[in-house]
Amino acid sequence: MRTAIILFNLGGPDKPEAIKPFRVNLFSDKAIIRAPIFIRFWLARLIAASSAKAAVANYALMGGKSPLLAHTQAQASALEQALGPGHKCFPVMRYWHPFAHEVAKEVKLWNPDRILLLPLYPQFSTTTTGSSLNNWREEAARAGLAIPTTTICCWHDDPAYAAAMATLVDEKIAEAQATLPGAKHRILYSAHGLPESIVKSGDPYQAQIESSAAAIQSRLKQPGIEHQISYQSRATPQKWLSPSTVEAIEQAGRDKTALIIVPIAFVSDHIETLVELDIENRHLAAQCGVPGYFRVRAANSNPAFIAALAGIVQRATAPGLCRAGPACQGHKNCPWTSHAA
Repeated sequence: MRTAIILFNLGGPDKPEAIKPFRVNLFSDKAIIRAPIFIRFWLARLIAASSAKAAVANYALMGGKSPLLAHTQAQASALEQALGPGHKCFPVMRYWHPFAHEVAKEVKLWNPDRILLLPLYPQFSTTTTGSSLNNWREEAARAGLAIPTTTICCWHDDPAYAAAMATLVDEKIAEAQATLPGAKHRILYSAHGLPESIVKSGDPYQAQIESSAAAIQSRLKQPGIEHQISYQSRATPQKWLSPSTVEAIEQAGRDKTALIIVPIAFVSDHIETLVELDIENRHLAAQCGVPGYFRVRAANSNPAFIAALAGIVQRATAPGLCRAGPACQGHKNCPWTSHAA
């Protein structure tokens, strides 16, 4: 049995010249900018242009490109090794290469017996997982890729994933307490933000972020440490989920509380962790008088995280099963909880 595993992620520019088209692709997505196509076309270019210099400067801090594809390729290789012969992972990026239409052709040439769609977004949102899955289905149909397919929509509270993340958080708690003995510490679960209107329309993202945080928190060696959820990376003028990570950092400064930052919605390091959290927000914390700022590393290719992904795949492809396990119990905005041809 040959199984093709499609690993979905956001993507990122692979060179300075790709920054602008990547950002235009991102803001042109109807799942993100929910406006008629002629307005969305204009808004995408306006938003991309309005912060173009800042984007170029931020990517320059990472060598002029995003490391997200390299991390995803490393995760794909590690997952293949964990699953053994007969499994091949194909990374697909939503807004830059490799695009779905490119990978669909590769999968067709490999000729698997079945396909498993595995988003590398633990929490479901119509703006991330939903957009990637819709795009894949369109391109797979266009490529004539008619192979039995199973979809995993989310795995936000998968026990092995939560345990792997809890271990990473525990490492940073130990470092924070050793560095600042006797200080007050607060765990800040920082997730990518969403406009409130999208959540109010039925998107389960916020609820699943809260579920992920609770699952991780319950597995910590010191589960009683104060914790909070915040949202980062606001990109449009409308009201977004709150509190923002910036607001949470400012509050920690007033409270004189050290912060342990957990990038709860990201499983790979990229611009939101390496620049926004590690540089911009760390600088803000220093300005606000936060006594300590400790960022939990992203899962990347952490062996326990890869083992968790392998378990999710194995359960999803077991005979008679159509879901990844406890993480996927279905929700009102989730049409992807069963096998599909």
